[in-house]
Amino acid sequence: MSRISEDERTAVLLTAVGGPNSLDEVGPFLLDVRGGRPTSDDLVNEFRERYRRIGGKSPLLDISRAQANALEGRLNGDDRATYRCYVGMRNWRPYIRDVISEVVADGVDRLVVLPLTPYYSRRSVGAYFAAADAALSTVARLPDVAYVESWNTEPALIGMFAAKVREGLELLAQRSFHDPVVVFTAHSLPKKLIDGGDPYERELSETMALVLRRLPPLRARMAWQSAGRTDEAWLGPPLEEVLEEIGTTGEKAVLVVPFGFVSDHLEILYDVDIEARAFASERGLQLERTDSPNTDPGFIDAMAAAVRSAGHPSSRSRSGESPTPVI
Repeated sequence: MSRISEDERTAVLLTAVGGPNSLDEVGPFLLDVRGGRPTSDDLVNEFRERYRRIGGKSPLLDISRAQANALEGRLNGDDRATYRCYVGMRNWRPYIRDVISEVVADGVDRLVVLPLTPYYSRRSVGAYFAAADAALSTVARLPDVAYVESWNTEPALIGMFAAKVREGLELLAQRSFHDPVVVFTAHSLPKKLIDGGDPYERELSETMALVLRRLPPLRARMAWQSAGRTDEAWLGPPLEEVLEEIGTTGEKAVLVVPFGFVSDHLEILYDVDIEARAFASERGLQLERTDSPNTDPGFIDAMAAAVRSAGHPSSRSRSGESPTPVI
């Protein structure tokens, strides 16, 4: 791990995909996510309704900023260097390119780019890095830059997820469900991406295995959710298929662990809390899910460890795969 000088000013840029901050922004946001490909009125209306049902906006930006604030406090409380944390989004405001300009204007000595996902994929993290590279290529005075590609095995992250599972199991036990099936979920990606060597699925498997080592024996399974609406094959089995199978075997409860996500947003608040819960209920299943990391102290500890372990800059450019539409 590189040492940071006492007077070094370090910026940490947290990156994510972004989300609409109002119902009026849903259409433009989908257009951006789809790379400018026209979006049908039916699709826009469907997603407007989904966002309406979770509060009329995506909470992702607010939660990401709260995570940034907590991380900044954690880093500055433990190190003599001065840290400032920022949030930049790939597909909506505040865009990564605009936040990079703010970072540079603030005159920092070093920049650490930390994706708000512990798992590397060219589709997501690669695209965040490419956006950061593009913005930095226009800068006259370039700070030292370090990229955190993945941080899925950070001990604090594993401990935090294990604690969330224990809490979920205890909640179900209080309701007399003492041996639920535990289903870990993450956002699906096109199978061809994984077949081409993308490490996303492998890193999720590593994390799930490490979490399970900290828990008593469980009947645990992996499922995938929120796949895009394209004709290509996506990682599976989908969550609904797994819930269907569990329901037909006479099970009464399931604990969903959406460990592929680090905050409450559409894929959690709608896809799991509304859609999957209703699907499970129709099949006689009590579905509960673990709490999202959000600003959990263990999650902030994991991010802080990832920032501290970031090696000192490299000049090599990461050309992330340009993300193909997922909606």
